[in-house]
Amino acid sequence: MKKLEIKELSDNFFESIGKEWMLVTAGTKEKFNTMTASWGGIGWLWNKPVAFVFIRPERYTYEFIEKNESLTLSFLGEENKKIHAICGSKSGRNIDKVEETGLKPVFTEQGNILFEQSRLTLECKKLYADGIKPECFLDKESLEKWYGGVHGGFHKIYIVEIKNIYSR
Repeated sequence: MKKLEIKELSDNFFESIGKEWMLVTAGTKEKFNTMTASWGGIGWLWNKPVAFVFIRPERYTYEFIEKNESLTLSFLGEENKKIHAICGSKSGRNIDKVEETGLKPVFTEQGNILFEQSRLTLECKKLYADGIKPECFLDKESLEKWYGGVHGGFHKIYIVEIKNIYSR
């Protein structure tokens, strides 16, 4: 993996996040978890390059994000949709996702986790987190569509500073 500067980042993140998806990974070399996500974005906030992701508290990865100051966002490419399918539908509480998917973890100098299969990984530091609140919805249709019924609890949004970018 080679390091890129923020100005070298040329992905269309509407496609990368919304269509290709990403793995959100947090933890330590000894114990970590990863999950598939397709909600988030990339931008500029507080004079820093940032990403934002949404994680439901029911997800096992949520525990790892809460306990650690950093996380990674890894983009595996369309050719790895099977990995995303497993990481998005099975819990790390019940299976070893690395073993199940063939993911090959690589650890950064800071001890964060990316994967050999990643075409692009953003190594990020948490800056801000807050829960989505039902009373703050201006569009009640989205509230009903995404939080009514069987979907689960309200997401927590994490705004994270992009500290390092790795590309293969």
